[in-house]
Amino acid sequence: MQVSHGFAAESAVFDEDNLVSCAGLVPVMTLAEQTGLGRLFDEKVQITTPRIKSGSANPAPKLATVVAVMCAGADCIDDLDVVRSGGMKTPFGGVYAPSTVATLLREFTFGHARQLESVLREHLVALCQRLELLPGTPGVLRRAMPARR
Repeated sequence: MQVSHGFAAESAVFDEDNLVSCAGLVPVMTLAEQTGLGRLFDEKVQITTPRIKSGSANPAPKLATVVAVMCAGADCIDDLDVVRSGGMKTPFGGVYAPSTVATLLREFTFGHARQLESVLREHLVALCQRLELLPGTPGVLRRAMPARR
């Protein structure tokens, strides 16, 4: 068999309005919503003295976008475009551009990393209660968590 088409990188276009490349993110992000990830981001991530005012606006959905693209295999800010291509905007509302998320992340300090650790701890407990990931441990996990600040 011979190829009858000369391939050029610009001849491959995959930005179809009905194409959803990461459909597996729908149940993952639905579970994240059901277990209160957005609420935890709202409650725990505070940017009190932003360098760029727009950078600190709406941190919860921006951080949820980061979580989604990490689940899709992203390893850098530019990879955030994976949830903005094709029909991905249909199952996901409020998808932010990589530059918008990067502006938020530039506001982060070591203290914000601690805030995110707090989100992680509480969300793990919520996941364990919802899915029985670690049967018999939610009480142990709750006792092991430090008191809310």
